[in-house]
Amino acid sequence: MGIAAAAAVLSLAPATAADAATGAPAQAPAAVTAWAPGGNAAILGIDYATWQRDVGAVMGAARPYIEQRLASSPAGEKPAIVLDIDNSSLETDFHWFWTNPTPAIAPVLDLTRYANARGVAVFFVTARPGILYSLTEHNLTSVGYPVSGLYVRDLPNLFSEVSAYKTAKRTEIENRGYTIIANIGNNESDLVGGHAERTFKLPDYGGKLS
Repeated sequence: MGIAAAAAVLSLAPATAADAATGAPAQAPAAVTAWAPGGNAAILGIDYATWQRDVGAVMGAARPYIEQRLASSPAGEKPAIVLDIDNSSLETDFHWFWTNPTPAIAPVLDLTRYANARGVAVFFVTARPGILYSLTEHNLTSVGYPVSGLYVRDLPNLFSEVSAYKTAKRTEIENRGYTIIANIGNNESDLVGGHAERTFKLPDYGGKLS
């Protein structure tokens, strides 16, 4: 996670007790924006509309897979999807750090809510440090994401390779009895290491997006 991503979440209000206890989305989720005012992406010359189109294409391929996979899900299975957060679930680099809350990425939010409404657990595995847990959870729920679990890096994991840390967390989710049917992220470190039936790579434009 870049400095801008950390600054963005530091400006958020803490989660309410009800949010923390249930992980349920807010009653009136913040609207997803159709434009972006700036942020690191603008400085780097990444066009917001192009990014939205590219994300939409990936999620357009993910939707029929999720539909078919759930239709063939065996009795008693606990399906789950795993998502990265910055520029995979939230529009982190497309907004200035004072944007509160950081908006959801509309196509990803739509797919996530579709899956969750059909019994799929939703886990977020992020490289953000543990000190940002409550702020991150509040941001996710306030923009409408269902949160079955949120994994952030504790102090020892801050010094480990991101891909190894994320693989270990997916393993933990599987050890809880879940089958990870999809893993969604925008960096290779989000997706390598296995422990997911399918991966869906969102654009990072050669590592420009965190």
